[in-house]
Amino acid sequence: MAQEKKKSSIKVGIQKFGTFLSGMIMPNISAIIAWGLTAAIFMTPNGWFPNAQINNLIKPMLNYLLPLLIGYTGGKMVDDDRGAVIGAVATLGVIVGTDAPMFLGAMIMGPFSAWLLKKLDNAFQDKIKSGFEMIYNNFSLGILGMILAIFAYFIVNPIMVTGSRWASIGVDAIIRVHLLPLANIIIEPAKVLFLNNAIGNGILVPLGIQQAAKVGKSVLFLMESNPGPGLGILLAFMLFGKGSSKSSAPGAAIIEFFGGVHEIYFPYVLMKPSLILAAMAGGVTGTFLFSVLGGGLKAAASPGSILAILLVAAKGSYFGNLVGVFGAAIVSFVVAAIILKRDKGTGDELAEKQKQMKSMKSESKGQEMPSAQNAQSSVKSYADIKKVIFACDAGMGSSAMGASLLRDKFKKAGIKLPVTNTAVRNLKDEDGLLVITQEELTDRARQKAPNAMQVSVGNFLSSPKYDQIVANFKALTQVEDKPEKAAKPAEKPGLIIGIDFSKVKEVNFIRHDEHLGSATMATSLFSDAMKKAGKKTPVKAVKINELDDDPSHLVIVTPAARKNLKLRYADIQIITVDDLLQDKKLKQIVDKLN
Repeated sequence: MAQEKKKSSIKVGIQKFGTFLSGMIMPNISAIIAWGLTAAIFMTPNGWFPNAQINNLIKPMLNYLLPLLIGYTGGKMVDDDRGAVIGAVATLGVIVGTDAPMFLGAMIMGPFSAWLLKKLDNAFQDKIKSGFEMIYNNFSLGILGMILAIFAYFIVNPIMVTGSRWASIGVDAIIRVHLLPLANIIIEPAKVLFLNNAIGNGILVPLGIQQAAKVGKSVLFLMESNPGPGLGILLAFMLFGKGSSKSSAPGAAIIEFFGGVHEIYFPYVLMKPSLILAAMAGGVTGTFLFSVLGGGLKAAASPGSILAILLVAAKGSYFGNLVGVFGAAIVSFVVAAIILKRDKGTGDELAEKQKQMKSMKSESKGQEMPSAQNAQSSVKSYADIKKVIFACDAGMGSSAMGASLLRDKFKKAGIKLPVTNTAVRNLKDEDGLLVITQEELTDRARQKAPNAMQVSVGNFLSSPKYDQIVANFKALTQVEDKPEKAAKPAEKPGLIIGIDFSKVKEVNFIRHDEHLGSATMATSLFSDAMKKAGKKTPVKAVKINELDDDPSHLVIVTPAARKNLKLRYADIQIITVDDLLQDKKLKQIVDKLN
């Protein structure tokens, strides 16, 4: 147990450090893309439409704007606005005096200077007399900023220039001997452990910008953002997968390849760890093809979408980029197909082979909603929730889509709570907060918001826990915390009471994965009875989470299923029958429908 905790703390520490690095780059990706597009289109003489006047913007953007933004962001992460200002001031010292873009210098001086200012404030701020706060705040930052800028100019700048030169020489040497693809043996497993943003934006992007400034493009931008390995794995699931993993793969492939949200294929790899070999093989293949065919980008491709790659591709590199992406997809597909064809699993046990993805097990087994008997105990903790936040590593992409899905479910269920998304690093501990994260990030979310309710999911795009959350909020209106609505008259055997058939536009039977046959048969028999009676109201078998909460739905259920239905919906009309296939009420329903 102690060893597991130690491993977990090491992993969390690595994630936090990597996320801290990427946190300085991610907010400024748009500015990096702006520079990359300007260079790709207007740089003289290699741009698509060379323009000498616009070309004057490119070097100042690269040498001053981008490093200052990174230093400002790094300082803000440590000490809010004061940290941001001193981070930018100190970063200027490391920029001046060299033509090399000082991204790594900015990533050091920004947070370091903010940390020093924070220590200074902690030591002296409480001792400042009333009325002198502004004097202290302005001059402490100004004096320390001056000292740090001078320190950066004379000490840090020469060290970073030498280090950048050797790093550039090392990268060039590795590329010349075609060893760069071997880096994907490390990159691909690290991505699946949610270090993708840390590696891509914290390490490869700064190095890639320096290389692109020197030779006009860089293959480093493609090493983490290549959507090919993930696409190949998802295509293999489409053809050779089983159960829910197969049915969900097509949608995931579209989102991963065109939307650039790579996190969507991570659960597929985690449930069958041997698939990491497919990701590694695809990554190595892609980087090799990029290198030998002259691929490369002018700026970071963020998100890692094929569309983003095409938009920031260097002139003359489109062929190499496309061959690299699709070559990676083909190789990862072949390896994944071999693994999946030999696999004897059901495809629905989404994380049984990985302890850290325990939530995937409940997803694969179609975990049922809480019953009416235990609703009160499971719901009480939801009574004080005022806001729901989805938190992922970058605060974009997968968490934004998860938040959108839950907002839609809340809207249909009549739940009026704000649902937003953010990066884990930006979480704040506040009252009434429900935080939803992927399993790998839950430890970090607890550290940032220890008093929040935490819910871990395996996949932001398809989790039955969303239905549990909805049910718990709905149950707040049906347990003793709130008074219930006046109950309808009890239904007596053979009688139908309290149903407004004039509002019914659709009849539904609830389809459960474990009772698929009975719901399908009941739907078929009831549809036949409707046709014989000349009635045209549509009859459908649906899953419980596919209903709209309004009286136009008439749902026919057994007493056991009614409990779960009432927890979820307040306005749909429900008729309870003892037997879905031959209850006496079924004929009466047909007679009363339009």
